[in-house]
Amino acid sequence: MSSNTPPTTVESTVSQPGDEEEVTSAVATARRQLEHAAAHLDIDSNIIERLKYPAAVHEVTVPVERDDGTVDVFTGYRAHHDSVRGPYKGGLRYHPGVTREECIGLSMWMTWKCAVMDLPFGGAKGGIVVDPKELSTSEKERLTRRFTDEIRDTIGPNKDIPAPDMGTDSQTMSWIMDAYSMQEAETLPGVVTGKPPVIGGSYGREEAPGRSVALIAREACNYYDYSPTETTVAVQGFGSVGANAARLLDEWGAIVVAVSNVNGAAYDPAGLDPHKIPSHDEEPEAVTDYADEIIGNDELLTLDVDLLIPAAIGDVITEANADSIQAHLIVEGANGPTTFAADEILAERDIPVVPDILANAGGVTVSYFEWLQDINRRSWSLEEVQDELDQEMMSAWNDVRAEVEKRDVTWRDAAYIVALSRLVDAHANRGLWP
Repeated sequence: MSSNTPPTTVESTVSQPGDEEEVTSAVATARRQLEHAAAHLDIDSNIIERLKYPAAVHEVTVPVERDDGTVDVFTGYRAHHDSVRGPYKGGLRYHPGVTREECIGLSMWMTWKCAVMDLPFGGAKGGIVVDPKELSTSEKERLTRRFTDEIRDTIGPNKDIPAPDMGTDSQTMSWIMDAYSMQEAETLPGVVTGKPPVIGGSYGREEAPGRSVALIAREACNYYDYSPTETTVAVQGFGSVGANAARLLDEWGAIVVAVSNVNGAAYDPAGLDPHKIPSHDEEPEAVTDYADEIIGNDELLTLDVDLLIPAAIGDVITEANADSIQAHLIVEGANGPTTFAADEILAERDIPVVPDILANAGGVTVSYFEWLQDINRRSWSLEEVQDELDQEMMSAWNDVRAEVEKRDVTWRDAAYIVALSRLVDAHANRGLWP
């Protein structure tokens, strides 16, 4: 429902050095990665300082009437990091663990991701502190529509374009699009991406992050001379990203030996058929129901495989388990699955890590395609979307690979170097508003 009162948006003060950085993993990691990559470039330190902080964080109160007539009040956030290259872009998650600082850190990663893909977007991220499993469909709709009204002044096709994330989906985006359009008195499908195609969504959007992970994994395996038909793969997380990546790699001849969800992992050293195991979207938390042998998620991370794809949640490869990783190559499917300390340990052990801001960027890339389709009122076929995505991913891979070879740096540093070079050039040309 819509509110007749003004939005209760609060422009929160930006964290300063020493305030919360040490206790906030996402922000601390994003800043450390920024500084680490910046050390390889001769760039204006003032611009790097600006990139450490978000432009704004919008915090809103979202009262919702439950089905039994009671009212619960939830907290929502939308973090805007940097818009020097275009409108803000990033996901919206419904999860009990959502925090202001998490949204800031993830919005920073979205800035790097858009820049490394050379997309005309900046970084944003948002969420509501709620367990979506505890909401009925009608309650989730009321929550979404009220939240949309509360942040309506901060989003828009040329301002900030949300997309699905943990706990949200195409239906959530449909409600946002409708609520926003009704308030603006015109149909504006470009306000969000990840919608159903029938109302302006793009074919291929849902499977795009997994497709890009598989594409980059294939190129990385080729780079390190792993035979496509002999490469063993373990995938932590069998949601949309992990399932689509595993199935594509299987089709290309790789041997997927383990896939997991929150309950554990299905494991077969001779190879699983990921097409016969339902993803989380198809049958929630069902992976272990289709397993002959079950192992724990922690054990999956330390399997002796050629390729490990952490595609579940952040901070699963840490200082505590990095020394136990036996995979020869890691391609990140989730956002921020490797902590800064673990990254350093893996680098010392010569285990390459291809970062999330490159590998899973298929989602935001096809979101860009969807946005183009919406503002031009012209839809693309699935084949067109996949062809364009494949081309964009190969272009980004080649840009990052060139920096790896030129500078002898890690894949993460190389991706950041590509992204930072573009961001710094944009900031230098636009200058600083007095």
